[in-house]
Amino acid sequence: MSPAGPILHVDMDAFFASVEVLDDPSLQGKPVLVGHDGPRGVVAAASYEARRFGCYSAQPMVVAKRNCPQAVIVRPKFTRYREMSRQVFEIFESFTPLVEPLSIDEAFLDIRGCEKLFGGADEIGRQIKARVRSETRLNASVGVAPNKFLAKLASDLQKPDGLVVIRPEDIDHVLPPLSIRKIWGIGPKTAARLEALGIRTIGDLRKLDAGVLRQRVGGDEADHYLRLAYGRDDRAVTPDREAKSIGHEQTFEQDLADVEAVRAVLLEETEQVAARLRRHKLLAGSVTVKIRFGDFKTITRRRTMEQPTDVTTELWQAARECFDKWAGDSFQPVRLIGMQSGQLSGQGGQLELFVDEKSEKQKKLDRAVDQINAKFGKQAVHRDVRRAAE
Repeated sequence: MSPAGPILHVDMDAFFASVEVLDDPSLQGKPVLVGHDGPRGVVAAASYEARRFGCYSAQPMVVAKRNCPQAVIVRPKFTRYREMSRQVFEIFESFTPLVEPLSIDEAFLDIRGCEKLFGGADEIGRQIKARVRSETRLNASVGVAPNKFLAKLASDLQKPDGLVVIRPEDIDHVLPPLSIRKIWGIGPKTAARLEALGIRTIGDLRKLDAGVLRQRVGGDEADHYLRLAYGRDDRAVTPDREAKSIGHEQTFEQDLADVEAVRAVLLEETEQVAARLRRHKLLAGSVTVKIRFGDFKTITRRRTMEQPTDVTTELWQAARECFDKWAGDSFQPVRLIGMQSGQLSGQGGQLELFVDEKSEKQKKLDRAVDQINAKFGKQAVHRDVRRAAE
């Protein structure tokens, strides 16, 4: 099996909701919903207490309130979440330079070569959890395994505050009893088709004839599912500075039919990508918006920038134009939305002959906000990206 790990997947537990409880201890033990209250509001995060009532992220707020009338609704504070995220990622990077962010609250870590300094993989996982807890007062779940798929799966098995290690010799014991929905890419519709064949567990999937599976879900998807069913995943951990692209994407538990809610998620992803570009002194020459539907069909819309940039408003304008053009023509409920910056280059390339004063103003504003956020944490000053992009 390749690559020969160990790989860690660290996932913060109910991150947004946990930060709100940290900042307001009176919320401790209560069902907390982070999001905008209103007829078009969507849940950005749900505490574990709220999840027991059937509440989850990307759910319409009206549905969540119906499921849990006693829930406390808190408006999201994304600047605060980014502040806490930076603290968490600094902890990750103190163990290994090979950190691949997946979102604001989770990442893969390749710790090969670090074990002589910090101990075995499971010990590193314990140390990371302990430091996150002591330095941020938040909990993280950690999965340790030979590859990305298994590490991410492991981190989800004993949430919250879990530490699960899957060794090569454990794979054939751990995977077979698990639901087929644990495999990346198998959503409700694909799962329903497989369950109609009596395929409910990964063990059942292993026994299914590959030809039958290809007929049901298509060749590429079938091969992908079977590789993961046997715990095979050869993708490397790629830090931002080595990546050919930097992006964020979010998969919703149910198809999201509110176009404004999907656009809001895309905006938050763009802000995160822009901050990562600036952090690693990279410029993006293109923006790609990725849209996936409930049947696993995926489309992309791409825009090439006139000039490579790390300016949030310029990246958001490109992403928003891609999304709005598609949504205006043929919007349908979305299972995943993602934003990716590509054609990356280092800062300090060829100078522009004519300076765009508006762009320069935005660059200075971005740099000032980044510096203030890094120094003071609470982010008393931040820009309104929605207004800047109009």
